[in-house]
Amino acid sequence: MKKLVSAMAIAALPLSACTTVGPDYRAPQAASLGVPDSYHSLAQPAPSPEQLATWWQRFGDPKLDRLVDQAITGNLDLAVATARLRQAREAVVQARAGRLPSVGASAGAGENFDSDGDSSTRLALGADAAWEVDLFGGIGRGIEAARADAESVGYDLAAVRVAIIGEVASNYIQARLAQAQLQTARDSLRIADENLDIAGWRVRAGLVSSLDSEQARAQRAQTAASIPNIESRFASAAYRLAVLTGEAPGALTDRLAAAKPVPTGPEAIAVGIPADTLRQRPDVRSAERSLAAQTARIGVAEAQLLPGLRLTGNIGTTALGLGSLFDLVTGGVFAGLSQSLFEGGRLRSQVRSQEAATEGALATYRKTVLTALEDVENALVALQAAKARQAEFAIALDAANNTAIMARSQYRAGLTDFQTLLEAERSLLSARDGIDSSRADQALAIVQLYGALGGGWDPLAPATGVSS
Repeated sequence: MKKLVSAMAIAALPLSACTTVGPDYRAPQAASLGVPDSYHSLAQPAPSPEQLATWWQRFGDPKLDRLVDQAITGNLDLAVATARLRQAREAVVQARAGRLPSVGASAGAGENFDSDGDSSTRLALGADAAWEVDLFGGIGRGIEAARADAESVGYDLAAVRVAIIGEVASNYIQARLAQAQLQTARDSLRIADENLDIAGWRVRAGLVSSLDSEQARAQRAQTAASIPNIESRFASAAYRLAVLTGEAPGALTDRLAAAKPVPTGPEAIAVGIPADTLRQRPDVRSAERSLAAQTARIGVAEAQLLPGLRLTGNIGTTALGLGSLFDLVTGGVFAGLSQSLFEGGRLRSQVRSQEAATEGALATYRKTVLTALEDVENALVALQAAKARQAEFAIALDAANNTAIMARSQYRAGLTDFQTLLEAERSLLSARDGIDSSRADQALAIVQLYGALGGGWDPLAPATGVSS
C-alpha cells in the first residue's frame, strides 16, 4: 500500500500547483480606507496593551473585577463564540485534507460448490487510492480561505468578549447609580416627612392655611412614588449582571445589595491615533480577515474553469487459501484529466459572483473601520461632556444645599412661605440626582471609550491557534 501511495505522489509531484490562480491578497492600507492621522476630539499618547486588556481594573472596584472574571468564564454568548471557533478550526483541517490522497481497503471471502460436492474457499484483499492534483492552486486557495475564516471567527470571539465586559461594567455602574439615587430619594422622603410635620403644626397653630399642609402631603407622596421605580432599575441591572455571568436572574441581587459608590475610573485615558485603534479592535480585524477569505475564494472559483487531474490506483490479491494469499499481487495506477466544456456559463458566473462578494467584503471592512473611528470620537465627546456636567452640577449642588438649609430654617421661623421651601427642596433633589447621574455618565463614557478602543482582550495573542 505504501508503494501505491508513493508511486502516485511521485507522479503528481511535477504537476502539483503548476500555477496558482486568483488574486494574491494584500491588506488595504489605512490611507486607502480614509483613516485620519489623529482623532478630531482629542489627541493623547497611545495606551499600553496591558491597560487596554484589563481596563476595568483601573476603576479600583474589586466587586467589578470579580463580576468581569465571572462573566469571562461563565457567559453563554462567549461559550457559543468559542464553539464556533472550534468549528472553524475543524474546517481548516478539512480543507487541508484536500491535498492528501484518500485511501480505502476491502476484503472478501467466499465458498464455491460444484455438483460433485467439492468446495473451495476464495479469499481476496484489495486497496485503492485517489488523489486530486492541485494543478492550479484551487485547493490551496480553499485552505487559505478556510484559515482566514478561522482567524475571522477568532476575532469575533474577541469582539464578543469586549462587548460582554463592557456590558458588565455598564450594568454595574447602573446598579450603583440606582443605589445612589435610592439613597437620595430616601433622604428626600425623610425631609418631606419633616416638612409635612412642620406644615401640619403650623396649620394647627393657625399660622398658615391648610394649603401648606396639602402641598407638603403632595410633595411627600411624589417623593415616595419615585422609590419603587428606582428599586426596579436596580433590580433590572442586577438581573442582567447575573445573566451576563452565566447565572439565573436574582443570583447576584443579595451580593449587590450593600450600597457602594459609583466607580469613578481613571482621570486620563490614553487614546493614541486611529491606526492604533484599527489594530486593537477585534471587529475590524475580523472584517479584514473576512475580506481575505473572500479574495481567496476567487481563486477557488477560477480553478473550476481549468482542467482537473485525478490520480487513482489499486492493489489487490486473490487466492484459494490463506497460505497463498500473497503469492500474486496485482495493481495499477491511472491518471485522468477532466475539463468542463459547456455548463451554461455556471462556472464563470460563480467567478463573477465571488468577485462581487469580495467587493462587498471590502465595503463591509471600510464601513467597520469608519464605524470604529466614529465610536471613539463619540466616546471622547461623551466623556468631555460628562466631566463638564459634573463640574457644573457640583456648583449647583452646593448652592442648592445652602438654599434648602436657609429655606427650611426660614419656614420654621415663619419668614417665608411653603412654596419657597418646596422649590428649594426640589432644586436640591434635582442637583443631587444630577451630580449622581453625571458621575455615572462619566464612568459610562469611560466604559464606552475603552470599548470603542477595543479594550478587553490581548491583540498579541493568537486569534485561532491555526498554524500555517
